[in-house]
Amino acid sequence: MAEAVPPSNGRHRSGPGGRGERRVAAMRKAGDKSAPAAVAFEPQAQAWARGWRRLSLIAGLLIFPMVAAGGVPQYARGAGAIAGYAIAGAFFAALGVLGVLSTIAQGRLSRRWAGAAVVVMAVLFPAELPFAGPEAFFLGAALSAIAISRLGTRATPIVGAIALAAFVVPWATPWWQSGPGTIEAIDIVITSYVSYVFFRLVLANRALVEARAEIARLASESERTRIARDLHDLLGHSLTAITVKAGLARRVAASDPGRSLREIAEVEDLSRQALTDVRAAVSRYRDVDLAGELARGRELLHASGVTAEIPAGAAAAGITHQALLAWAVREGLTNVVRHANATRCWVRLTATEVEICDDGVGTPAPCGNGLSGLRERVAAAGGTVEAGPQSPRGWRLRVALGSATGAHA
Repeated sequence: MAEAVPPSNGRHRSGPGGRGERRVAAMRKAGDKSAPAAVAFEPQAQAWARGWRRLSLIAGLLIFPMVAAGGVPQYARGAGAIAGYAIAGAFFAALGVLGVLSTIAQGRLSRRWAGAAVVVMAVLFPAELPFAGPEAFFLGAALSAIAISRLGTRATPIVGAIALAAFVVPWATPWWQSGPGTIEAIDIVITSYVSYVFFRLVLANRALVEARAEIARLASESERTRIARDLHDLLGHSLTAITVKAGLARRVAASDPGRSLREIAEVEDLSRQALTDVRAAVSRYRDVDLAGELARGRELLHASGVTAEIPAGAAAAGITHQALLAWAVREGLTNVVRHANATRCWVRLTATEVEICDDGVGTPAPCGNGLSGLRERVAAAGGTVEAGPQSPRGWRLRVALGSATGAHA
């Protein structure tokens, strides 16, 4: 449980250090800036989220040793009852240790301790049978759920054996006077199935996070390829023509000064045209789309483990100052991911303003060009920027522009 749960085929190694994180770490080590920033936060935010999911499941399993302890008075007295309570308490403690290790511990040592806790529970389960009777099989239900979570479908024989024993052993033990353990067997099967579904959902969620990171990486790579292609198309012909004409002007400078001057004039014209084309291309690259920034911001926050409350892209329709509000959304959400250490972020959008708030530490981002550039753009449009901590905690960025008609929530 301290290590993330493998899928049913047993070949996928996940958790911190999994394939997605190792790939991004290698990209960053190699100097690839396209490695998604959101994935850099995944080891902290997503690993903790996975750990708390496991802990919530194990917390539910803690009811089973309590039920087993409740059966001790029916089947044991005196020293036997004390032993029965002690075994149930030890199982409870081992299950609690496993939950703590699943939440806060990583690494080989924690996996060894988790394995030791599972072995202890496997020994305590049959040891409780003489003292708790059929109720001891509720410990088997907890053990089956843990086996499913660690082994996937490979634990099916273990679950089947425990369920069969829960049905047959009470019937074959006359002094228990309980008959076949139908309820216990059904409980084992249902608990194991719920555990399997739970951890399959955890794995599916992790695969979705890795897929988002891969999509972001491919999008960044595609954008770099597009920029390289555009620059080649814009400058390749112009620079070749400039090189040829400059060389020609140099060769005929002595024999035909007039032609040389004409060639230099053409070189100047080509240079000006190339500069105009580059400026136009850069202007297109710098254009931002409000609906796109809202969608990308939502993905970035989700990949970083931050609960996002962001309007849908349709809310941007009809807004006059889309570019300015898009820059505000990009700057605000980037700072939330980089500096806020937040668990929740929400965006309020109207036709004239956007407000971005979080529940993070509420300290200002390091001084940089992002917020300063945003202030300059908004001021040029006659708007205002408010940025600062809010009570009781968190950070608030509000950009308000001139009056406009219509509102979008």
